Amino acid sequence: MKKLEYFLTLSAIAALFSSCANPNTVFDENKAIPNHNWAYTDPLRYDVKIDDAMPLYSIYLNLRVTGDYKYSNIFIIFRRAGHGKKVQATRYEFKLAKPDGEWLGAGSGNLYSYRFVLLKGYKFPENGVYHIEIEQNMRDNPLREVSDAGLCVEKSK
Repeated sequence: MKKLEYFLTLSAIAALFSSCANPNTVFDENKAIPNHNWAYTDPLRYDVKIDDAMPLYSIYLNLRVTGDYKYSNIFIIFRRAGHGKKVQATRYEFKLAKPDGEWLGAGSGNLYSYRFVLLKGYKFPENGVYHIEIEQNMRDNPLREVSDAGLCVEKSK
C-alpha cells in the first residue's frame, strides 16, 4: 500500500512540474469564483504582459464547474483592450455536456475541468500590457456552481 501511495504522490508532483514548465506559456491564471456563484457584474479581469508581439498566440478559457451545474453549456463574453485600442468583445457558447447529461470535461470528484479556445493564431499588435475580461453571459445571475475560471495565453507552435 505504501508503494502505491508513494508512486501516486510522485506522479502528481511530476505532472505539476511538467505542466508549469511549458516554455510556450506566457500567462496562465485561474481565479476562484466566491461561493461558486458567478455574477455577470463581476467579470474576471487579467492583465497580460506581452514581451514579444512577433509570434502568433493562442488564448484559452480555463473553466471548472461542479457536478451540480444545471446547464449543458455556458455563454461568456471575452473582452480585450490595450494600447489605446477600442475594446473588442466576442460572445462564445461552449458545450459542457452531451444531450444525455454526460459531462464532456475531465472529472475529478465533483469537479469538471475544461479548456476552450478563445483565439488561435492571434497576433498582438505590439509589446505591452493587454487588459482582458471574461464575463459569464447566462440568464442566471448569479450563475451557480462555477468553481473557477481562468485565462491561458501561449505562443502558437
